[in-house]
Parts: sequence; structure tokens; C-alpha cells
Amino acid sequence: MSKFIFVTGGVVSSLGKGISGASIGKLLQLRGLKVNMIKCDPYINIDPGTLSPYQHGEVFVTADGAEADLDLGTYERFLDVPMTKKNTNTTGTIYQAVIDRERRGEYNGQTVQVVPHITNEIKSRFTPFENDFDVTIIEIGGTVGDIEGLPFLEAARQFKTARGRENVLNIHATLIPYIASAGELKTKPTQHSVNKLREIGLDPDILICRTERPLSQDLKNKLSLFCSVAPEAVIEAADVASIYQLPQSFEKQGIAELILKRLNLKAKKKPAADWFKFIDKATKGGKKVVKVGICGKYSELKDAYKSVAESLNLAGMSNNADADVKYINTQKDQIPAALKGLDAIVVPGGFGQRGVEGKIACIKYARENKIPFLGICLGMQCAVIEAARNLAKLENADSSEFNAGCKNPVVTLIGGQKGVMRLGDWESKLERGSLAHKLYKKTSVRERHRHRYEFNSAYAPALEARGLYVSGWHKNSLPEIVERRDHPFFIAVQFHPEFASRPMKPHPLFDGLIKAALNNKKAKKTK
Repeated sequence: MSKFIFVTGGVVSSLGKGISGASIGKLLQLRGLKVNMIKCDPYINIDPGTLSPYQHGEVFVTADGAEADLDLGTYERFLDVPMTKKNTNTTGTIYQAVIDRERRGEYNGQTVQVVPHITNEIKSRFTPFENDFDVTIIEIGGTVGDIEGLPFLEAARQFKTARGRENVLNIHATLIPYIASAGELKTKPTQHSVNKLREIGLDPDILICRTERPLSQDLKNKLSLFCSVAPEAVIEAADVASIYQLPQSFEKQGIAELILKRLNLKAKKKPAADWFKFIDKATKGGKKVVKVGICGKYSELKDAYKSVAESLNLAGMSNNADADVKYINTQKDQIPAALKGLDAIVVPGGFGQRGVEGKIACIKYARENKIPFLGICLGMQCAVIEAARNLAKLENADSSEFNAGCKNPVVTLIGGQKGVMRLGDWESKLERGSLAHKLYKKTSVRERHRHRYEFNSAYAPALEARGLYVSGWHKNSLPEIVERRDHPFFIAVQFHPEFASRPMKPHPLFDGLIKAALNNKKAKKTK
């Protein structure tokens, strides 16, 4: 039977509950335990698929086609455990399930209420992995005191009572603000947050304290006294240069051993040092710097391209380089002036027409200036449009050849129908000898999709004759990958490779992009 760890947050949002939970999961995993994570989001939307990235950052896609919170990407990158629909829950999905059950008459005329019907449904979402994993870590989104999160916290209280203290542990993440004028760290916000948690019936077993300054032992003792946790259970979560350094910070403070003792768990092996050695080496300064532009319309919010940025970071780490990411706003920035000095260009996915012309301009710049380029989803579609426009402008280009038999646009709705969306894992067959084949080192791959439009394959022959060819197909009908042979590194894909990057296992496309950028820099220096 699985043990359970609830991670809640207080004082303010964005304290890093997901990263803290994933770091703890990593430490337990390094001890041989099987760990999974679940996210509970209090918003009423069914999922973040219809939310603006400015509201909720990127939409992470699971292999089985769920549109989920970006924290699931953090879970996957830390634990390398594939997330599924069962790893993500929202108030919307929970109420929908209960209402559907009520409409079918399954409550036999009872009055349907938050307690017990909603909380029972929530509790059922805590346990889908208990027979397959030693520990399930459940992050409850939002902040203690938010009205939206109360049913989740009440469900956690009931769950702990039913399962027993030896099987359930509560971790509460809070902020310890530094007041510069007083020169002090203040514990009062954490005290109030813990009191609010207790009002709901939950007592924290461990405090994770986000802080800019180191916590003194006196301050830890004070938090221990006022919050009724052991002094060693007050864990400092100081700012770190890389989020992948957080597990080591927690390890030094003994949090894993504390959890094992509290839940009566035994480590199955001693923690392997490979992770820590890799992170130590990868986060040291003095490395080669690769300047990479992420060209999209949501550049003001970095979380909108979280997995893309992390994939570049992880590829840099594996190539002994630092990926210096510059966010280019394809709707507002001056193209190509904003691209000057870049070593590589990434055009990521997106929806809608805003910023598309800027993306096409970025791709044109990468093609003409031989800058390593990776297009993702809409980035591939824009690469196709750029090639089609370029083809039409070429001297001696026969426009009738290009348009022969093609009544639809070069990029069209899937099946020509509105409302059709391709989500989740789909297989692509790769052409032998292509760049994709060389990078993946295989002829068949499965990658995650999230798109409504596709490259109209009727145009493939005309574009291939002018340099852009299809090197990956889904069932010989949907173009999945396009490349250029007349370029040092130009590849664009219909899927989302960024969701499959891991520490020590960078995705082949991002790894190839960083390698190409490094080779380009080296070649320029030798000229």
C-alpha cells in the first residue's frame, strides 16, 4: 500500500510547491522507492487547455492526451515517470463527475453536498497509483485560505484520519520574508499560515520555508515552537541557481530520512551519487554560452514556454554549456534586429494568428543566415509557410507546379474540420539518412501532439524540389517532420519534443540544436 505526502502552500502563491514536492520525490526515488505525483488544481476549468498562457503558463500534454498544469512537466523531468490523465485533477472535473453521477440517479435521491459527495470524489483521485508505487505525493494548488481549495484540504483531512498518521504526512510550504529596513527575517506570515491550516484540521509535519536569506537555528527553533513541528522538520528552501540543485539542498538538511522515519519506510538502497555529480558539474560556472532565441507571442511570461526553456537548459547541461535564453516577442519586437547575435533560434507552438508573421520572419532569418533552427508545432507550420512563400518568389519557379491539384491552403485544419484536435502520443516513421534519423538514432518515434492544423501533404513534392522535404510521416499521410539539406541544422516538427527532456537525458532534437550552435560558434572563430 502506498504512503501519501500532501504538499500545501501558504502566505503567497508561486512558492515552488511543485518543485519542492518533485525534489522530495527524487530523494526518495534515489533510495530505491517508487514515487508518483498528483496535482490538484482548485480552478473550475476542466483543464488549462482553454486558458491563456498569461493566466496559467504553458499547457503540459501527457502521453495519453490530457492537457495539464505545467507542474506535471516538473514532475516528469525530476522523476522520469510518465504522467497520465490520473495525475491531474481540477475542481471542474470533480464537480462534473459528481453532477453526471447525480443525473444518472446514482445517489438514490440524496441531497448532493460538498461533504461527503465532493470530498469523496476528491479522495478517490488520491489513490489511483497506490498499488503500483511506494509513495504518492499530492500537491494541492493555490494557497491555504483560498475558498476554492477548501474541499481539497477537507478531503486531505478526512483521508489522513482514515489512513492513519503513520501512512500520511503533511508538508506545508511558506514564505519567510526579509524586511530590509529592519534587517530581519519574519516568521509571523508562516505562523498565521499554519494557524489557518490548523483551522481546517490539518497539522503540518514538515515546514518548507522559502527564503532569500539563510535561516538561523534560533529562527528554526521559534518556528518549531509556534508551529508545533520538530526543529529538524523546519527545512530551508533558499533560492538556488538551478532548480535541479534543490534536491541536494534538501538532502543536506535530512528531509528524506525524516520522511522515511515518519512514514515507517525503509530505503531499498543507498542514494546513488550520479544525479548529484551531474548537477554539480552542470551548474558550475565558466562554461561556453549558447545564445538561443525563443520566438513567440507570450514572451512576457516565461512560464508560457517553460518546457522549451527547460529543454534548452538540460541540453546545455549535457553539452557542458549554458543556454542563455532570450525571449523574442514576434508580435512586438523588430525582426530581424532582435535576432542579432543569436547562436540558435526556436519557434515554439501557439494558437491563433497573432505573432505568426513575426515567427515566419524569424524562420526566414534563420534560413538565410544559416543559424541552427528548431520549429515546434506552429513553428513547423510557419516553416512550411515561409518555404512556400519563398518558392513563389524564386525566379523560374513555376507557380502552376506549386499549385497543381491543391485547392486547400498549405496549412489546413486536420481533416478540414473545425474542432478536431490531435492530442497525446502519435507515432512517426523517419526517413533513413535524414537529420531526424541521425538525431533519434531510430526509424520510428512516438511524440506528444497538441494541434488543430497540419501541413497539407499535397504541397510536399513542390516544396521538396526547392529544399524543404518531409523526413517524418504519421501513417504516410500526416507530415510530422520537415528539414533542409542546404542548412547546418534546420528541422521543424509537428509534435512537442520539449515534454520529453530529462536531466542526463536531453531530448535528441534539443541536444542536436545545442551541438549545432556550438559547432557554428567554433566554425566562426576559426574563420
